[in-house]
Amino acid sequence: MNRLKGIWLLIVTGFFLLGACQSNKSQEESVAKKKDFQIINPVLPGDHPDPTVVKVGDFYYASATSNEWAPLFPIFKSADLVNWEVVNYVFPDGAPEWAKNNFWAPELAFDEAQGKIYAYYTARDKASNRLSVAVASADSPEGDFKDHGPLVAQEVGSIDAFEVRDENGKLYLTWKEDGNSRGLPTPIWAQEINEERTALLGEPHELFRNDVDWELNLVEGVSIFRENEYFYATYSAGACCDKACNYKAGVARAKNLLGPWEKYNQNPILKDNDNWKCAGHGTVVKKDGDYYLLYHAYSTEGDVYVGREGVLEQLHWTEDGWPYFENKATYNREKASLTFTDDFSPSLDQIWQWRVSQNIQYTTNEEGLLLQASDENEGLGSLLVQSSTSPDYEITVTINPELTNASGGVLLVGGAHNGFGAPVAGMGISLNGNEIQVIENRNQQLEIKASEAILETESIQLKMTVREGHLLHFAYKDSKNAWKALGNEFDAAHLVPWGMGFRLGLFAKGANGTVVNFKGVTINHQ
Repeated sequence: MNRLKGIWLLIVTGFFLLGACQSNKSQEESVAKKKDFQIINPVLPGDHPDPTVVKVGDFYYASATSNEWAPLFPIFKSADLVNWEVVNYVFPDGAPEWAKNNFWAPELAFDEAQGKIYAYYTARDKASNRLSVAVASADSPEGDFKDHGPLVAQEVGSIDAFEVRDENGKLYLTWKEDGNSRGLPTPIWAQEINEERTALLGEPHELFRNDVDWELNLVEGVSIFRENEYFYATYSAGACCDKACNYKAGVARAKNLLGPWEKYNQNPILKDNDNWKCAGHGTVVKKDGDYYLLYHAYSTEGDVYVGREGVLEQLHWTEDGWPYFENKATYNREKASLTFTDDFSPSLDQIWQWRVSQNIQYTTNEEGLLLQASDENEGLGSLLVQSSTSPDYEITVTINPELTNASGGVLLVGGAHNGFGAPVAGMGISLNGNEIQVIENRNQQLEIKASEAILETESIQLKMTVREGHLLHFAYKDSKNAWKALGNEFDAAHLVPWGMGFRLGLFAKGANGTVVNFKGVTINHQ
């Protein structure tokens, strides 16, 4: 019997030692992963406001505000939170029937038990003109999303949805009441929602509102996670979106989801540094045991001209259990990595965008891209654009005049002014018949700033060079001659839009049935 006890003891000890070795190996692997993990910011270059991120299986998925640019709400995929690619859109075919504009603040949520992904978002209701929180769902982030329509639309507007389960596992939707649009406070609300995410239940509960001096006239962009027996809510305050921005982020905590909530006395925890300014509105995500916030900020170099870019930064913890940031995020992405080329073969790259109100028509074939012309978009014509991703770049396009019978070329697209809801406007260079023209189209008025006649040629290349985000130079060349400058330096700073960086890309302006034939486009960054 004693011998059997000894053998049993050896077996138990062996299993214990094996488990300890495996545990140590797992800890060592985790430490190695953390040591090797390097953040390269911006992780989402270009205008990607209000980013959201969620982990599904082995991958992370992210999305961001679309504003008035379709396809709506891109779905990015990454294995490491740093390198992302577009794999889908929540609404690839345009806006849901009920919504007209202001497509903001998507929030992705994965229900593991259901195996479904939910995409909450903000949009303005056609019928009531109210900003509304709505939701769509899919069986996979890379699948087809079904829209379920609005969930809440208060009189002053409801925005910035985020779902969370309380301490008892009950599912809640949180959002911001957009009182600042009327000079009113901005409560953060929580209300129970059914598991299908199709209806709110019971009554709303206020979590907290803007009541501290540094928060100024609003709090918004809440992201809630649970750690150390607390719910923590990161949130943003101040002016997010224009030349006078002063956005910052703070944190609050509570033992129970419905409160009471306590705000950190060292707020704001996320603020300006040498590389980034007006930072905020993001989502907290966990990687290898550490928490990170994916948020938006203007780079101090690109400023509002590039827009609010996606930045990743690690959360740290005080001894008394408050999360904080070191505010040391840098701009360390190589600009050369942002270079883009497209010969439109065999199809259009997923990165291209168009106005959500635009009836975009194009074809791609062995001739390249044939973009059908129009007089849409405040007279700018048909637009096929993408976000600028740095303040210094060149965009070059090749046009085939033989298949072109409309005005078209390269355009920097912004707004008629830097105010909320400004109509689109632009400045660029075009081939118009037998002339090359530098144009500005603003408030439906076309101004030709420089022009030069050309002889018939087999192909034309047009180039727009951008410096400091808003200083423009234009040039052209044909198949026989070198580059020739057209005009001097032009300043487009007055066209930077509220809430969005500049877009850049292609346009085709003319009568229905006419087209511009683009053979290729290259965007080089410096």
